[in-house]
Amino acid sequence: MNGKHQLTQQGLEEHKKELEKLKNVDRIRNIEELKEARAQGDLSENADYDAARDEQARIENRIKELENIIKNSVIINGTSTNNLGKTIEVEFMEMDLVAKYTLVGSLESNPGNNKISNESPLGLALLKAKIGEVVHVKTESNEFDIRVKSIV
Repeated sequence: MNGKHQLTQQGLEEHKKELEKLKNVDRIRNIEELKEARAQGDLSENADYDAARDEQARIENRIKELENIIKNSVIINGTSTNNLGKTIEVEFMEMDLVAKYTLVGSLESNPGNNKISNESPLGLALLKAKIGEVVHVKTESNEFDIRVKSIV
């Protein structure tokens, strides 16, 4: 999507909270760890110092990544033509199973919490689905039909 990151408003807020924590908690804690490790003396064979430097690099890289995501984010809202950001209840036809999924951008997807990416096979099938519609989903290893029961 032209270098833009699709996020729900909630997803954007979660990324902002993570950035704040990294800058105001994790970074400060890491600076203290570096000071303590330096005080131990010889840095060439100091495992604590190496670990703190690795952690510093991880924190700084994640800060840069989050700043880029936030700067280049587009808030997704479902419209009459797409279901991004909406929660969709579906019935798996062959399995007699009902499930609810929230359709989100790929950065927010978390299948364990029923947040599915709009780029996944199921997400693509549900992107423009309407209530009552039966849609066919094709994954790399399976094919199945689902009926859309509700969209909120």
